[in-house]
Amino acid sequence: MYPDLSYFFHDLLGTQPDNWVSIFKTFGLFLVLAILSAAYILFRELKRQAKNNLYKPEKVKYEIGLPPQRGELIGNAIWGFILGYKGWYAIQNFEALKKDAADVLLSLDGSWVGGILLAGLLVGLKYWDVKKKQLPKPKIQTKKVYPHNRIGDITIIAAICGVVGAKIFAVIEDIPALLADPLGTLLSGGGLAIYGGLIGGFVGVAIYLRKKNIPIIHVLDAVAPALIIAYGVGRLGCHFSGDGDWGIIAAAQPSGWFLPDWMWAYDYPHNVLREGIAIEGCDWRYCTRLAVPVYPTSIYEFLMASIIGGILFALRKPLVAFPGILFFIYLIFNGVERFFIERVRVNQEYDFMGGLTQAQSIAIILFLIGAAGAVYIWRKNSTTNKT
Repeated sequence: MYPDLSYFFHDLLGTQPDNWVSIFKTFGLFLVLAILSAAYILFRELKRQAKNNLYKPEKVKYEIGLPPQRGELIGNAIWGFILGYKGWYAIQNFEALKKDAADVLLSLDGSWVGGILLAGLLVGLKYWDVKKKQLPKPKIQTKKVYPHNRIGDITIIAAICGVVGAKIFAVIEDIPALLADPLGTLLSGGGLAIYGGLIGGFVGVAIYLRKKNIPIIHVLDAVAPALIIAYGVGRLGCHFSGDGDWGIIAAAQPSGWFLPDWMWAYDYPHNVLREGIAIEGCDWRYCTRLAVPVYPTSIYEFLMASIIGGILFALRKPLVAFPGILFFIYLIFNGVERFFIERVRVNQEYDFMGGLTQAQSIAIILFLIGAAGAVYIWRKNSTTNKT
């Protein structure tokens, strides 16, 4: 498939693989698309809820025409240094970047010269820009801010906390690797657990919403379809890159199968993990395919996520009188989908969990939370509506 974009353009345009566009990894691209799709859907849902008067706007006072602020300049200096430190180092080590961008970008190595120069440049640009807008006497303005106006902050917090949570859960799944190489394991770009990402992102955003006095119950309903759609988009990244999120060896194709053969069994040629056997006549960087075709479980999850997303979108208006219930329904669907997909997916099982995978154990917990929450909200609001 496409471990990076150079293989995609090879199929599309016939260009040689492993060229400069190989720095753009397929999984990373779909991860970005997943985050953007979630942000877009959440923005639309929060805006729709605001029109239905589910939120009271926060009146925020801010000053315009201020002179350059020390905090903003320091922030620009920090970001400029990080980008220059890693960016110039990446350019200097372009071949290593093409082979494994995550190892280059997530390592502690970098260019001090590049960091200092870019930090100075961004500080200078920020100072010049603010000075142009500075007024003789700053003015105070008031603006109504709704939750959808904060979608940028919410997205950034969810992305950062999600990656941290995903990494923590992935490390927990492979303690021996952590003990053997603690720093390398923690800084590695590989190994991200989806449930860890969801939990980490949820905790981070919940803290932010509480701080901003935004009622979390309505945001949960708004984020439910966004999460499942983004999950499906992310799974496409797993499939097209061949990152190991595939199934067990596929059984013989049943008679009457009318869908493409690769949707039943697939051998993941040019997979990013370089697992399997050599592809005859291939002399590129990724030249392996699985010896025996497996179930393409990532495709199954994308399809199920799309169906669940459609159901959640359809239930938004009928369940408007039951705030919070849509999120708990999402947890039910998520738990059921993940529990059963794990039956045909390659994963580590734990004896102390009764032979269940980590994901199955969490899926059961999410299902129970979802069922209990949905029943509670249904009964509570049904009684309230009657009275």
